[in-house]
Parts: sequence; structure tokens; C-alpha cells
Amino acid sequence: MEEQLADIKDTYINTNSVQINIVHQGDHNRQSLKASVGSKKIPVLTLKPRDINVDGIDLETQAEQISDRIKRGLEQAKLERKPAFMIQQAKLTVVGLLLMILSNFILWHSIKRLTQAKVTFSRDADLPSQLEQRRTINLKEVQYRLLQLIQLAVWIGGTLIILGLFPQTRLMQLWIITILRIPLRLIVIIWICYVLIRLSYAAIAKINAIITNDAFTHNYVLNNDINQRLQVRVNTFSRLFRGITTFMWVGIALFISLSMIGLNVTPLIAGAGVLGLAFSFASQNLIKDMINGLLIIFEDQYAVGDVVTIGEFGGLVENLNLRITQLRDGEGRLITIPNSSISVVANHSNGWSRSDLKIPVAYYANVDEAIAIITEVAAQMYQDCECRAKILEPPQVLGVEDFAERGFIIRLWFKTEPLRQWEISREFRRRLKNAFEVAGIPLPLPQQQIWLSRHNHTKSA
Repeated sequence: MEEQLADIKDTYINTNSVQINIVHQGDHNRQSLKASVGSKKIPVLTLKPRDINVDGIDLETQAEQISDRIKRGLEQAKLERKPAFMIQQAKLTVVGLLLMILSNFILWHSIKRLTQAKVTFSRDADLPSQLEQRRTINLKEVQYRLLQLIQLAVWIGGTLIILGLFPQTRLMQLWIITILRIPLRLIVIIWICYVLIRLSYAAIAKINAIITNDAFTHNYVLNNDINQRLQVRVNTFSRLFRGITTFMWVGIALFISLSMIGLNVTPLIAGAGVLGLAFSFASQNLIKDMINGLLIIFEDQYAVGDVVTIGEFGGLVENLNLRITQLRDGEGRLITIPNSSISVVANHSNGWSRSDLKIPVAYYANVDEAIAIITEVAAQMYQDCECRAKILEPPQVLGVEDFAERGFIIRLWFKTEPLRQWEISREFRRRLKNAFEVAGIPLPLPQQQIWLSRHNHTKSA
């Protein structure tokens, strides 16, 4: 049938001033359609009762409708190849190209302005500010990707529309649409998945910002110490929820994509339980990691931003998820520890911290004078405006702790805000060194005592 219609179309278009007639002949059991172009008659098709696709119409009516559609289509095809129509379509093409260029310029300018206005994430800011920055960044990222998608749609859609204006290029339009149908759908699914992930991130950041807002947590519900700890935990939960939402949206997008390309996902869903059971046996360590990770997070053993010691490793917790804990030690090394291997944790920053100072003093110094100077310097630090906000309670001078090789040890405690103990210790040592120099109390130096003895040897005759 397609070859016959193509033959009719070529004959009709290439013949000037000739009318086309589509006639049908037959009875209620059979209808034959023929096309007459000038003196040439070409059979088109034969209809039988099983070819009726609409209930309530007889075979003759169906044949008449098909004849009318074929005739109108051929007349339209001949009209579209006339010079006047081609000129009109060329004008529309120029207008379409200008609109595409103008739209692309506007979109490019908007993307450039949005790129310049991107918020830079600052880790030095407080947690509410960081959460607000994350929310703003995610929303701007959605806008940025939306503009990029619109820009792509303008070029692809505009090109396809222009190709559809001319009969000579409609086959190319159909070919491109056929090729790009599945890839474009996959691109749209991926883009929607990305947008949903970013919007989920923004929603998580907004909810966390509400929780950690001072007007809610500090003034009305919780004291300052608990509020600070809550902010640290919120940061950890924020990372956890972002990972969960990412996994969820990517999984949904994957199933939709597989269904889109023609794969039957029902057996995959049905076999997910069996695969999950097999995976659980093959990945017992991973399951242990995830269970222990959940316990670490929900029991608040430590969180992102804490300083901890895990076994022989210690440092700042930079990343914590269900699988691993990552520490940054004093040398800048990133240490990765599976959660299943964590049994004992020393948290140096949960609630409050302590600066445990052991001050060595030379043996020949006056012990009471040394204790008095240490007590005075500690009291001055506690009263100092700059240090007072970091020290939670008056310092405790415990007294002489031990007798070491170089001198006696005086022990001192400072109860500080989390992670301030090292800063307070360094400042106290600086002040105490100056105070000892003024009082003439020396710090112990390595000493070695040598005993000399003379032995008398009797020489026998």
C-alpha cells in the first residue's frame, strides 16, 4: 500500500493541472479503492469487514472516509510544493531562527547571571548559616539546571519544528524524532531525578535550619549547651538523610528508565527480595557497618565536627555515614574506619571538654610558691574577658600530682567549651612561663648525676 501511495503522490505532484479522484467500488463484503490521476488508474487498497476499526459504521462508509483522507493528503502535498508556499515557509523559518537565537541569548544571559550569583559554601560559618547556604545553593542549582534544559529544548524543538515546515525535510524530522525518542525521555527522567534530589536537599536544610534556629531551641526549649550539641547532631542527620533521599530517587529513576526502554521491571521487583537475601549473606560486613553506623548516630556516640579517639587513631570527624567514619588527624591525614570495627570511642567534645595540665617544676623550687603562682595565673585567665567565655567553671588546682625524674608535677584542670581545651592549654602555658620567669622559678631541665668513687687496690708481695 505504501508503494502504491508513493506512486500516486509522485504522479500527481509531477503532473500539472491534473485532478485526482479516489473512487471505491464493491459491496458490503468488499470495497476496492482506486486513484485516478489523469488517464492513469492505480489501485490503492482493498477493504474487508475485518478492517473496520470503528463500531457502528459499514464498510462503504469506511471506504469513503479513507478515500477523502487520501485525497486531502495528496492535495495538501501538492500545495506544499508550490513556490508561494515554499516562500511562506522560508519566512517562518527565518522568524523561527531569530526567536531561537533571541531565546538562547536570554537564557545564556540568565545562566551567566545565576552562575555569578552562586553562593559559596563556608565551613567556617555557624551551623544555621551553613544550612541556609545549603538550601540556597540547592535551589539555585535547580534553577541553573532548569535553564539548561530549556536551552536544550529550544534548540532541539526549534530544529524539529523548522524541519517539519518543508515536505522535503519531514522525513528527516521523523527520523530524528524516532532516534531521539528514548534518549530524550531518559534525559528528562534523569533531570527530574536530579531536581527532586536537589529539592529534597533544600527541604532537609530548611527543616534542619528551623530546628537549630535560636528562637526555637535556645530561647524557648533548650539551654545553650544542649543547643550546641543539637546543632552538631543535626549536621550529622542532615548528611544521613541526604544520602537516603539520593538513594531513593535514583532507585525510582532507574526503575522508570528500565520500564521506559521496554524492559519488564515486574520480575525485577519480584526478585528484589531474593536478591536482597543473597546480598545480605554476601555482604555481612556491610550490614554490620550499617547497623553500627545507625547506633553511632542515634546514640550520639559522636557526630560530624567532634574530636574523637577510635582505637589508635584520633582526629576531627569529617564524614560519618552508615558505612564509614572518616577522621582528619593532626598531620592532615584522612583516616577511614569501617563502622563495624568501632567498639570503643573517646569523644573529646561532647557536652564539654577538659584541659588536663601537668606542670613540671624543678625540685629545688619552693612548691608552695609554685602552686600559688599557678593558681593566680589560672584565676587571671578565668577573669579575662577573652578567655572567660571559653572556660565554663573556675579552674581547679589539684596540687602535687607526682614526683618525676626532673621535678615534681602540679596538676590543673580547666573545664572548657567543646574543642577549646587545647586553645586554653596553650594560652595558660604561655602566661605561666612569663609568671615563672618573673618569680624566678625555673622549669626543670634534663639532669644527670655522676658519682665518682676511688677504689684502693692492695698489691701483694
